Amino acid sequence: MRVLIDTNVLLDVLCEREGFAEAALHIFRLCEVSRLDGVVSALSIPNIVYIMRKELNAERTAAIIERLSLIFSIADLTAADLTQASKLSFHDFEDALQAVCAKRVKAERIITRNTRDFKASPIPAMTPTEFIWQNPIA
Repeated sequence: MRVLIDTNVLLDVLCEREGFAEAALHIFRLCEVSRLDGVVSALSIPNIVYIMRKELNAERTAAIIERLSLIFSIADLTAADLTQASKLSFHDFEDALQAVCAKRVKAERIITRNTRDFKASPIPAMTPTEFIWQNPIA
């Protein structure tokens, strides 16, 4: 099953966010052992670096990008994605871009902690915990 992993799930693991990291790490591990085909939008990478900028130097940034590249496929952001996302009725343009990317890469689910932000998504969104409970492969 192909899933698009939202930025907040990646950050839950990278920042070891209490109460969220365990389920997110389980999703990481499923992707790492190829039980899930995990995709990350290229948009997520600069967002992660920006949010974690106080904890990162160039070496740590490179290590994170390398780790993510080994675990997940990184889907390019295209000009068509920008146009399509602008036509969706999302409150947050970044979430609209994630939804458009998920559709383009033929993801079956978006794994995010903010499912309410994806109500208008053409691809259903689930939290990591919901995904784990509802999918036998997890």
